[in-house]
Amino acid sequence: MHRVLERLRENIRRVYFGNPGAVDRLIVCLLARGHVLIEDVPGVGKTLLATTLSKSLDCRLSRIQFTPDMLPSDVLGVSVYDRETGQFELKRGPIFANIVLADEINRTTPRTQAAMLEAMNEASVSLEGRVIPLEQPFMVIATQNPLEFEGAYPLPESQLDRFLMRIQLGYPTPEEEAQVLELRPGLTMSESAGSLNGDDSRLGALARVQPVATRDEVLELQRMVDTVKIDRSLIDYIVSLANATRNHPELEVGVSPRGTLALAQAARATALLQGRDYCIPEDITSNAVAVWAHRVSTRGFALRGRIDAAGTIIQRVIESADVPV
Repeated sequence: MHRVLERLRENIRRVYFGNPGAVDRLIVCLLARGHVLIEDVPGVGKTLLATTLSKSLDCRLSRIQFTPDMLPSDVLGVSVYDRETGQFELKRGPIFANIVLADEINRTTPRTQAAMLEAMNEASVSLEGRVIPLEQPFMVIATQNPLEFEGAYPLPESQLDRFLMRIQLGYPTPEEEAQVLELRPGLTMSESAGSLNGDDSRLGALARVQPVATRDEVLELQRMVDTVKIDRSLIDYIVSLANATRNHPELEVGVSPRGTLALAQAARATALLQGRDYCIPEDITSNAVAVWAHRVSTRGFALRGRIDAAGTIIQRVIESADVPV
């Protein structure tokens, strides 16, 4: 199964030339049965990265392009009257897929954002008085622009808490950006993402991405994550870090028990991705900021909602704590 992970990683990096750490974090979220929120400025490859992962899996995929006028029924589905049978027939929405790409999720209203809350938390959808379970694996890969950008609606804390990780890509290095320009000459940004039609020689790299992992292989990898050992000393280490955030003078709200569970699961998935069946302290410290920064609230109006400020505080908490040996 470790060869499957290597194929998946290589398949994504063949198209996405940016931050390699973001690729690993995306795979970790998949293994840990978690959802991921990718936040950064437009044009750095958020949608490209998310789409490449989804196309690398032989699973049912869907994409939701969020807009301010979108309704909850556009996400969940709606009952339509069938004149021939005289009954209402449920037309399922795009949430009914294994991998859901929620593009620019903070461009839609809170009402529509909330429509995804039950699906992300319970892996089920309530429609017309029925609770419909979602097929596994189920993963939401959401992208959003920073809140300073016009037309953005901030995600509520309850929704942010449902994301295992919130990651930022950053700008590519000069070498990575030169590689993009060299391999995709004469194409616009949308074309380089594979949106051209016609001659195959003109198609972008994304259009040629083929699945390298089946649905059953993904489910087996997720089961393997649950068997990864995490020593009691590491569990106590996670709890001590969480307690430090709850008592930190710069944080109004610290990490919840859901956050400690999320970090432990991310550590297990990281260990599996690196070919181990046991966790080490680095599996925890390397994921703490991505898993916890969006789950805490900073004190002071100027810092409130700033993921970078929260991440800096969490990093200082990690550096001041004793690491188990």
